[in-house]
Amino acid sequence: MSMPVIIRDITEADYKVLEDFLYLAIFIPPGVEPPPREIIFEPEIFVYIKDFGGKDDCGKIAEQDGKPIGAAWTRIIPAYGHLDHETPELAISVLPEHRGKGLGTILMERLFDLLRERGYKRTSLSVQKDNPAVRLYERLGYKVTDEKKDHAGHDDYIMVYELEKGIEV
Repeated sequence: MSMPVIIRDITEADYKVLEDFLYLAIFIPPGVEPPPREIIFEPEIFVYIKDFGGKDDCGKIAEQDGKPIGAAWTRIIPAYGHLDHETPELAISVLPEHRGKGLGTILMERLFDLLRERGYKRTSLSVQKDNPAVRLYERLGYKVTDEKKDHAGHDDYIMVYELEKGIEV
């Protein structure tokens, strides 16, 4: 029997595991050799977690049996999905053995609630066009607003989610 999953706010004690989740957030297409873990220390990637814990940084951790199994976090940083100084950019990762079970959706929805509480109007993200996660983001309500190449030359979508949705009748 599997233990229940707890979704909670990220704490300072979690900042170190963000390195692992940042690495796991890198999309590796099928048949492609994963890059060395040190790739996360490249400035364009490390910015997603460097000195995490500032006033605009927030996130959620999915935990099972006392161990983090997923993380979703946002920051206002000069990264791939950066729009402006009011829009936090989202990053998310779930351990491979826990993917495809709805955990990413729950993490993101809880993070959206937290962002609304903090008064943010929208959130952005950058995702490679061929990453299957694009469908998850679209299902949650993200819209493609731009396309550009990342530092490695991959075609990326810039996607935006409006946190202030009107109630549909």
